[in-house]
Amino acid sequence: MQHLSILPILIPLIVGAALLLPPLSKNIQRQRVAALFGLFSLMISAFYLLYQVQMEGVHLYALGDWQPPFGIVLVADPVSVLLVALTSFLAFAVMLYAVNGQDRGGAYFHPLFMFQVMGINGAFLTGDIFNLFVFFEVLLIASYALLVHGGGKQRTQATLHYVILNLVGSSLFLFGLGIIYGTLGTLNMADLAVKVSSLHAENATLAKTGALLLLVVFGLKAAMLPLHFWLPKTYASASAPVAALFAIMTKVGIYSIFRVYTVIFGDHAGELANIATPWLWPLALLTIVVGTIGILASPGLKTLIGNLVVLSSGTLLACAAINSEAATSAALYYLVHSTLASAGLFLLADMIARQRGQAEDRFVHSRPLMQPRLLAILFSVGALAMIGMPPLSGFIGKIMILQSTQSVAESLWLWPLVLLGSLAALITFSRGGTTLFWRHNGNVSTEGEAAKPLEITAVILLFLASPVMVIFGGDMTIYTQHAAHYLHDFQSSAYDLLPGIMQ
Repeated sequence: MQHLSILPILIPLIVGAALLLPPLSKNIQRQRVAALFGLFSLMISAFYLLYQVQMEGVHLYALGDWQPPFGIVLVADPVSVLLVALTSFLAFAVMLYAVNGQDRGGAYFHPLFMFQVMGINGAFLTGDIFNLFVFFEVLLIASYALLVHGGGKQRTQATLHYVILNLVGSSLFLFGLGIIYGTLGTLNMADLAVKVSSLHAENATLAKTGALLLLVVFGLKAAMLPLHFWLPKTYASASAPVAALFAIMTKVGIYSIFRVYTVIFGDHAGELANIATPWLWPLALLTIVVGTIGILASPGLKTLIGNLVVLSSGTLLACAAINSEAATSAALYYLVHSTLASAGLFLLADMIARQRGQAEDRFVHSRPLMQPRLLAILFSVGALAMIGMPPLSGFIGKIMILQSTQSVAESLWLWPLVLLGSLAALITFSRGGTTLFWRHNGNVSTEGEAAKPLEITAVILLFLASPVMVIFGGDMTIYTQHAAHYLHDFQSSAYDLLPGIMQ
């Protein structure tokens, strides 16, 4: 079991490589079976790792037995394993949907899917900022190809913008890493957390520059204003499985902000303590505002969901700016909820679009749907979850976030914006649902395509997580509180991970 921590990276890497070999590469059915088996194995190992961390504590895995801060280290702690388990479950559900024909739109879909999952899991598990950059590049390279899966002018244009922005972001990432390494002499997160408090005054300004460059990069990944404009169009133009998997992509940036600016540049960091907070708080609030406006202006269901992702990113960034255990715990709960709910809605939007002919997912009159009752029920559940209406998990997550505010000023700013965002989502979902399911003319389109059983199963799995998170809400909030305490406890998150230095 000592190698359990590397399995979330190793399994998709091995399966992805195997899918490129002749026995599997030429047979789509074999690829589907191998991909589903690989992702199911990944999900089982991820949840078992989560259980092990909960029972035994943090797993520190040093590749080649090179100890920190010099070796490549994977850290399976309560925060990282939660997000790895979330990614694994999401990927399995999305693949269930994709194997019904969505994977035929282009070459190498299954290997690219696996490599992106590997990059996402690696970004969550790494204990080194340079390897965070490496895994960022792995997931980004896979995402570039997945975005154009299926072809088309709109997808190509959106992908071009996405690629250019992320190439710029990668360059800034390298500049930031170089500055931090030059001033602190290490890129291991735990080692950085120990050394940053004793940084010489003449190097503090330079280190602050590097830290703020990283904030720009992570803000781009997290769709933080003014770096958010790529997301709604990119997600709306992507194929349904790709857009659903991308629901976790912004969370990689948000996780990086929590990890770096709580563990490294947190309360203990001397002159660099909480350097991100003055920037995060106003930008997070403005991101919520822009997301709310985008929701009200959305012309179609996919664009609406993309703007909801922006809104949820702003809400999570506000939790990072509050910088307390209660806010981090609320953010972790809400992060899981919003990821699965938005992914399910992306898949549902595709099923609706395929049954409406040329109208697709746009909020305009069209022919009736082939499966109106089934899709309407799923739409209602997904909408209630994303709006944050009781009795689903979105309501609990938002209540936790609102309760985490520490001052009257924070409450006066955050409460109205979060509630107005929910109101905007309610209005737009009501308007959109009325148009999609009630305002139609003519007969059912003969060109439509009914949703297949596995597609429906995938959406139900994703939406089912919301009531499950309510039923087991007590246990889950206890876990997120424990994870938040670990992240904010400097002794646990830094010193305990550096046995070589402490000795």
